[in-house]
Amino acid sequence: MNSVFPKPHNFFVGLVFAEELMTTHLFRFDELTWPEVAALPRETPLLLPLSGGFELDRLPALLKSSAEIGLLPALPFGWPGSSLETPLPVFAALLHNLVGNLLEDGFSSVHVLTPLGLDFGPGIPAIVLPWQAASPLALPADCEKVVILPVGHTEQHGYHAPLSTDTLIIEAIGRGTAQAVPERAFSLPVFPYGVSTHRRSFPGTFNVGGRAFEDFWLAVVDTLVGRGFTRFYLMSGHGGNSSFLVNVVKYAGEKYPQIFCATAFLYLSGPQGVAALEARRQSGLGGMGHACELETSLILHLRPELIHLERAVDETDFVATPNYYMDWIEGGALTANPPWEDDTRTGAYGAGSLGTAEKGKYWLEAAIAEKVEHVGEIHEQYLRRRERRMRGDAKSNR
Repeated sequence: MNSVFPKPHNFFVGLVFAEELMTTHLFRFDELTWPEVAALPRETPLLLPLSGGFELDRLPALLKSSAEIGLLPALPFGWPGSSLETPLPVFAALLHNLVGNLLEDGFSSVHVLTPLGLDFGPGIPAIVLPWQAASPLALPADCEKVVILPVGHTEQHGYHAPLSTDTLIIEAIGRGTAQAVPERAFSLPVFPYGVSTHRRSFPGTFNVGGRAFEDFWLAVVDTLVGRGFTRFYLMSGHGGNSSFLVNVVKYAGEKYPQIFCATAFLYLSGPQGVAALEARRQSGLGGMGHACELETSLILHLRPELIHLERAVDETDFVATPNYYMDWIEGGALTANPPWEDDTRTGAYGAGSLGTAEKGKYWLEAAIAEKVEHVGEIHEQYLRRRERRMRGDAKSNR
């Protein structure tokens, strides 16, 4: 690591590699910035865990590593043996894409950390370790609750914010929503990977792939519907997920006409949310897009130690025209996907330097309030539609 981007913080030290009596340092990959990932030696072992609770002290001997080992965000469910399974081919496709991203970035030692002897197909080396589920996924007995499915992502957020930005934010919003109305909703653990079509431009950015992403989330809904749940809120913290989650909602609604499954564009995107943004924002149009005033503020409130504000570079000169421009609520009639490098040198869209913890606290509370309102509407939509069908006056019954 150079002086501008210092060595990543080690969260777990003292793993002893007995053969050489040396200490191995485990670091969290998603707490790095993308320039820190770019600076990692490509022979650094990287581990993708299925859930948490592993006995990590065995890793140095298994990997024959006496240096650093990177731990990626865990996959909390979806795999066989988890509390919320999807078909193995569906989960394996997602896993193949994640491992493939790292191999494409040049990393030569990538392993899946699993509690079971699962075969994910060629090219997916697995390490089996003893495992204790730290917090088993327990679905509530009350199937009348809205199931909140927070979907984050692991991707670059400029020079100053961690790869985990989207995941941390939507985890806090989903958890806060469920805690605000526990009688009406509960939240699944946040899922830390989504879709980024610009991933090759900035190291550390993942891309599950649109088709694999849609197949996975529809399979999750399949499993939950099979267990009796009827109301779902796919809650995304990452803009690249949005169009694909719309497709999941459409597929689910067509497949299961008796449920109500919804999503929304990120958070603070409705009338009250927009008003909350405008009440505190200091940046003009273009100042809120990605690694921006809003996201930086939220992470300064949630995990201030992960923000390096002195490194923030404000980039607000998006190639804007009346029908295509970048701000928090993407504007204009045109939809497109041009190269990010056209608009940003650092990976940021917006004015991250204007972020403050105080604004982050205010905006988090406003985002939770917005989502609580959405939960209420999901209930209302489901109940009113069910009542209409039971009366027999739904158009589909005429």
